Amino acid sequence: MTMLPGITRSNSGMEDIAWNILGQTYVPKQKSKNSMSWHATLPKGTFVPPHIHPTQDEFIYVLEGRFDFLLNGVETYAEPGDLVRMPMGIPHGIFNKTDTTIKCLFWVSPTRRLYDLFWALHNLGPDANPADVVAVSAEHEVDFLPPEE
Repeated sequence: MTMLPGITRSNSGMEDIAWNILGQTYVPKQKSKNSMSWHATLPKGTFVPPHIHPTQDEFIYVLEGRFDFLLNGVETYAEPGDLVRMPMGIPHGIFNKTDTTIKCLFWVSPTRRLYDLFWALHNLGPDANPADVVAVSAEHEVDFLPPEE
């Protein structure tokens, strides 16, 4: 899984892949052993519940829209041009609480099992059983936190 030099055009991704991850669209842009990046489109009202990547650093560069975050227990937000840094082991939740679509570039380092997780979650739909999503995610090194009481 060596990264090749080149350009991934703005309107395409690797091998024309576009994952439907619980109502969000992820288009992988690059993958190697050391990192993976993907363009993400998050429609209004979608979110990624609080979770931890125990083996990866994760980043988001916001292109359009406003994200709300729960980052290491602190509520915050990010807007276009902002870079969000989520070190491995730090809990974080990602939310689109606005009436508009958010577009951004995500990446993780190293890649580990995230690429395989996205294939496992692809097309489960917005009504997927949360317990199934949590279980398959844990098998791929992403640990969802229990809901707050």
